Amino acid sequence: MSSKSNLFRMILGAMFLALALVLPFLTGQFPRIGNALCPMHIPVLLCGFFCGPWYGLAVGLIAPLLRFALFGMPPLMPTGIAMCFELAAYGLASGLLYKLLPGRKPYIYVSLIGAMLTGRIVWGIARVILYGLGESQFGWAAFMSGAFLNAIPGIIIQIVLIPILVMALEKYTNK
Repeated sequence: MSSKSNLFRMILGAMFLALALVLPFLTGQFPRIGNALCPMHIPVLLCGFFCGPWYGLAVGLIAPLLRFALFGMPPLMPTGIAMCFELAAYGLASGLLYKLLPGRKPYIYVSLIGAMLTGRIVWGIARVILYGLGESQFGWAAFMSGAFLNAIPGIIIQIVLIPILVMALEKYTNK
């Protein structure tokens, strides 16, 4: 990989990290559905697609911690820590699947849905472990509600928006 290509990916990664920090302010204006829109997921998934699995993993891991350090949100325990694992899995899985699967358009959806499922499973595992350290329980109903039911608006936005962005911007990122 050339240093020019690596610099480009580093700049894109920084931009996606900045978006992950800023987008929750926009969706926070809608208290009932703001969190359900999953605003930090979109830049991390895009980072995996455009920058590769390792940048996606790094941005996903850092974004919730940096957002907590700068703005106090999301609360670090257990939400922020679980989000670190979830978003890191999103970035890693979207980058790996996109790299490994054929470069045709249908595989963008396969990569995206695979990454979304992977991230949600990792989030559930992290929550079980983190809640196991405390006094609360995290069961199947809480997992299904948190990972899928409450996130339906965000899931729909991701499935519609991300493939469109990937297809539109592919030609500019030397895919």
